[in-house]
Amino acid sequence: MLLALLCAASMWFYVRHVLVPYQKADSAVHGRPRGNLSDLYPRWLGARELLLHHRDPYGPEVTREIQAGYYGRPLEPGRADDPKDQQGFAYPVHVVFLLAPTIGLPFPVVQTGFRWLLVILTLASVFLWLRVLRWRPGIAVTAILIVLTIGSYPAMQGIMLQQLTLVVSALLAGCAAALIGGNFALAGFLLALATIKPQLALPVAGWLVLWAASDWRGRRGFLLSFGITAAILLAASEYVLPGWIGRFRDAIAAYRQYTGGAGSLLDVLTTPVMGKIIATILVLAVAVTGWRLRRVSHQSDAFSVMLALVLAVTLVIVPTFAPYNQVLLLPAVFLIAAGWKKLWSRDRLTRMVCGFAFLVVFWPWLISCGLMLASMLLTSDVVQKAWTLPLYTSLGIPPVVLCLLTVFAVDRLKDKSVVG
Repeated sequence: MLLALLCAASMWFYVRHVLVPYQKADSAVHGRPRGNLSDLYPRWLGARELLLHHRDPYGPEVTREIQAGYYGRPLEPGRADDPKDQQGFAYPVHVVFLLAPTIGLPFPVVQTGFRWLLVILTLASVFLWLRVLRWRPGIAVTAILIVLTIGSYPAMQGIMLQQLTLVVSALLAGCAAALIGGNFALAGFLLALATIKPQLALPVAGWLVLWAASDWRGRRGFLLSFGITAAILLAASEYVLPGWIGRFRDAIAAYRQYTGGAGSLLDVLTTPVMGKIIATILVLAVAVTGWRLRRVSHQSDAFSVMLALVLAVTLVIVPTFAPYNQVLLLPAVFLIAAGWKKLWSRDRLTRMVCGFAFLVVFWPWLISCGLMLASMLLTSDVVQKAWTLPLYTSLGIPPVVLCLLTVFAVDRLKDKSVVG
């Protein structure tokens, strides 16, 4: 527990006293604007303008108003050092319904409240995934998992940026827990809400729709709840902004253009061509596995393993690789942690992979601890020059977790009693 607290404290130190001061100093040198830098702000302002003033949140006028708050001023194309991300309203319209209760409040109040909400949701996600995976560790281990989760760079980044990914992660965890508990209607409702980030929610939705359709009589409650909720959200979105789907598609295309055609994590780690080949293989493998497991009980271990596998694969194939998305790896990491002894004793190759994965996952904490200790001897300017070190393994975490999870899943699913 003391080591977990040290890791969390060192990550807090890194973010607050190394990363953020470096970013501020670098922005000052290059004249880059810094406003509230809240990922919630573009969605909040877009929701306010649409619902209160009936303005198109995807339009250029609202985008410039978003930039004025997010960056402190509208971006100027002629300034080479200005950020490339235009911070447009690149979300489905139905996100405004989740934010509707906040649009009458000052944004600083919303920002503070939302930070605490994300902390609560992240804590809740830990307990929900433990329930889904049927892992009941002792109080000490549970406390360690909570501290390491909140003290991880992905969670800390998501909380500081007020990223809606943490909301989606909690909604998916709630959906999975509701399914495990047999509350199919609630699960379908939560899954439909999670589609505010379709790139993260739709792969899980695809597997769950296949699973539910394979037993219509027993699982129709989930399908009906998901379908009706999604239909209501789409219809309400069309009512408040007719033709929004085309605008949303254009916003996504614009986002990919001004971010340099962002590819998947696999594209970055390999090449765009090789990344797409590997992604296709992974999708086919998961599809085949999902087809085989489409009839498993919602209370089976195979069902939980499949959910973790879909989320892990989603993270390496979607066209974005921000660290805060890695909160979706929680079920995979928990499964690996619960089965660590078996994985370690499996064979020599697996032990090597385990050791490498341990180093990759814990690297940010190890280096953050080193930077915290170095700050006692060195000046802040010197320590801040090492701001990239804790992030060196960030891109490697999803692939190594997926690799170990695949080994775990293969062993687990060999047991026919688990599959049945």
